[in-house]
Amino acid sequence: MLHQRIEHMWWNSRRKPNVLLSAFSQLYAFIAKFDQRQRLRRAVEAPVPIISVGNITVGGSGKTPFVLWLSAELKKLGFNPVLLSRGDGANNQAAHLISEYSQAHEVGDEAVLLYRLSGCPVIAGRDRVAGAMLASKHGNILILDDGFQYRELQRVCDIVLVPSEGVGNGALLPAGPLREPLAALDRANVIVRSGSSDFKQISNQPEWFWSAQAGMVRDWNCRNDILLEASRPIHLVTGIARPNRVLNDLNALGYDVAEHSRFIDHHVYTKEDIQTLLQSHQSIVTTAKDAVKLMPFWPGDMPLWVLEQYAEAQSGLIEIIVEMIACNRSGPF
Repeated sequence: MLHQRIEHMWWNSRRKPNVLLSAFSQLYAFIAKFDQRQRLRRAVEAPVPIISVGNITVGGSGKTPFVLWLSAELKKLGFNPVLLSRGDGANNQAAHLISEYSQAHEVGDEAVLLYRLSGCPVIAGRDRVAGAMLASKHGNILILDDGFQYRELQRVCDIVLVPSEGVGNGALLPAGPLREPLAALDRANVIVRSGSSDFKQISNQPEWFWSAQAGMVRDWNCRNDILLEASRPIHLVTGIARPNRVLNDLNALGYDVAEHSRFIDHHVYTKEDIQTLLQSHQSIVTTAKDAVKLMPFWPGDMPLWVLEQYAEAQSGLIEIIVEMIACNRSGPF
């Protein structure tokens, strides 16, 4: 409940931030600025060009589906992208190549999801400099997931995703959702507004539209050729930032969400969680990010329904990204 109250304060642009949290924001700003300077001093150039996909707000900007879309578009153009994930929630912190046997609790839920859906080599690990060096052996361009604040690696294109609804109350953590002041957008090469084409401009640069749209609800566990009909109540399970988007998408598709089990972002599901969920009388529907963590414990004969997504991008977006890569790359690919 506390987590939900804080998030409500963050994303309510008309509500003034808590005074105590605002005081902590000033301390956060000082520490973050110092950390950025230290990281920048240590910056190295990887053997392959790097595209960073990041954000300026906390969670819920669509980085993972955007990385999937970007890698697919680059492959169409003849690139061989490698994806580099920090591996949030992972036990294994060393940079290493993901395989079909990698588990979410070992390498992170986003890394497993990227591997499952991208068809690209995926590397996970806290030491992303080491990860970038490893990536050079597996492709000719690297997509750095959640990299805007990770300045140890030089990049040829910095893409920042901002939710179409904006930056909430505009305050820095912990009083608001901002990781950095809005002025940090000046160092971005491409700003992408995700979620809706109806948004208010927040920078002096061109802002591009991109969206992950709700698709089909498919069984990922038993038969992936089976779709869930919107004819009976469902039980939604989410462990992501801002889960109301998923709830709204399902309602728009005609599904009746009778129950909603909400866990915090990057929640590590336990066997006890699974046992509780299996007591539900409704079909369990979840997100792709949650599914990769639930499936290792899920009974083999029980469907696990996943709300899939497809991407919509403003015409010209991939072209401007490739143009930025070409302009900032010192040598041939």
